Amino acid sequence: MIKAEWFYWLVGGVLLAMSAQMLADRTNPRRLGTAAFWGLLGAGFCYGTWVADGSAPPEPLGAAVLVMACLAGFGLTGRGTPRTAGPERRAAGARRHGNALFVPALAIPAVALVCAVGLKRLSVGGQPVLQKGSETVLGLGVGAVVALVLGMVMLRERRLSVPLHAGRSMLESAGWAMLLPQMLATLGAIFADAGVGKQVGRLTAAVLPEGSVFLAVVVYCCGMFLFTAVMGNGFAAFPVMTAAVGWPVLVEQAHGNAAAVLAVGMLAGFCGALVTPMAANYNLIPAALLELTDPYGPIKAQLPTAFVLLGCNIGIMSVFAV
Repeated sequence: MIKAEWFYWLVGGVLLAMSAQMLADRTNPRRLGTAAFWGLLGAGFCYGTWVADGSAPPEPLGAAVLVMACLAGFGLTGRGTPRTAGPERRAAGARRHGNALFVPALAIPAVALVCAVGLKRLSVGGQPVLQKGSETVLGLGVGAVVALVLGMVMLRERRLSVPLHAGRSMLESAGWAMLLPQMLATLGAIFADAGVGKQVGRLTAAVLPEGSVFLAVVVYCCGMFLFTAVMGNGFAAFPVMTAAVGWPVLVEQAHGNAAAVLAVGMLAGFCGALVTPMAANYNLIPAALLELTDPYGPIKAQLPTAFVLLGCNIGIMSVFAV
């Protein structure tokens, strides 16, 4: 059986290899801090296996996160000059391959879909080929490996160090913001365990007029919007607002369609992701990678769309879900 832990080990190994490259790159004035930041992350992916099975204490992982926060917060990470193809060679390759360059990128979701839907039911000797419950994660990992092989074959690149250098260039360009979604998703789980959703539910019940379904819809959608804007992740906001309003008020009391209510509620949360720098993977990282003069340009461009979509979601939920 192919286990999800193998994918995490692969991610950790790649990060450790890139960390070694960063340490050897003397063009980066902050190479020690940069290498330490990404090296700690890579080591955490590997060490987490033993934390998950209870054979190792979790405290070192917490200490590593604090060290990483200090390295990023005090500006001890930077960007070097990786050994990759120059602009002329890239332009020539783009002209030669054209739209075929999208094939490796499209291979990732295609392989992930095959693994999540097709291979999910495949078993050998009574055992599933992919670890149960982790088919999508494993599909993503297998898809990434397939995309790497396709890219190297298409570009006739034989040295594995070249894609590693290109990958670590992307890490250095995006910096600490690359990890913000992962940290915020953890924050959402902490909020849920701490009972934030229940407290918000009590406040909502005290304020909402009894029987006002439309107002409850507005509170749920706007709450998803605001919590997502604060935490930067719709999946982190979802358990909080659903426990507070979505399930107890709209589903149990108003007898709304659970699937429709929760799906549209998540879409309302995604509207909040369009307007916040906390959603770094949507807003800050693309601006950094594209070297935009205004790092908040994507947010400014998305503001009108976000509020229009929020209104549409409120209307759709009111008419079709409850």
